[in-house]
Amino acid sequence: MSDVALFQTRASLRKDVERLGIRPGDSVMVHAAMSRVGRLLNGPDALIGAILDASSPGGTVLAYTDWDARYDELLDEEGRVPEEWRAHVPPFDPAASRAIRDNGVLAEFIRTWPGARRSGNPGASVAAIGAKADWMTADHPLDYGYGEGSPLAKLVAASGKVLMVGAPLDTLTLLHHAEHLARLPGKRVRRYEVPFATAEGTRWRMVEEFETSLPIVPGLEDDYFATLVTEFLATGQGARGLVGDAPSTLVDAAAITAFAVDWLERRFG
Repeated sequence: MSDVALFQTRASLRKDVERLGIRPGDSVMVHAAMSRVGRLLNGPDALIGAILDASSPGGTVLAYTDWDARYDELLDEEGRVPEEWRAHVPPFDPAASRAIRDNGVLAEFIRTWPGARRSGNPGASVAAIGAKADWMTADHPLDYGYGEGSPLAKLVAASGKVLMVGAPLDTLTLLHHAEHLARLPGKRVRRYEVPFATAEGTRWRMVEEFETSLPIVPGLEDDYFATLVTEFLATGQGARGLVGDAPSTLVDAAAITAFAVDWLERRFG
């Protein structure tokens, strides 16, 4: 076998995602562990291009970006940054702030793709490319940014899909939207200061959000998203297969959100 046959290409990855079920017009939020995909010609851009090709015409590719702020350790008990540190924390700028590195390289590649858009809620920010990118990222609420009006809510409204390319199932960010929607007593809430870049300079604002770094209510395992997704797949919904060399999963955004809301409310509602 020649070395050429060992490469994954934009064309071969397109066939893989089409086999999983991506169709023209789809809006697809993608999470990927790129190291599992295999040897790529043109790196992560090959996967992005493959999903765009498979979903064209009319498709949109999205990624959860968060932002690479890394100032959490400075916050006091009220979620405020001490005065001596405030001038040193770079403000959030949707056009320039990097995607968080903890979630792999793909989100930053999508954020910097030509023509990409990025929503304005720092911690819940999403980057998007394609036909619905402007709509998906517009008017993102600064408080409770995983709820109504968020890119996640719009993904559900648009009959979108979530593609996990070798990514752990507990990283399926859309489930934070289900946490927001579920009627549960005692949800954890977090309040913290965020610096925003404006034309007049840095503006600090307190942001309020349901906790996302811990399970939404006590009694849930830290990785319970993986359990929830596994149980969803066990109902026969979703599709599994290889994208390149990576074991991958494709789920319907509305279906898994409804399943997760019911799952949470039956146990903790």
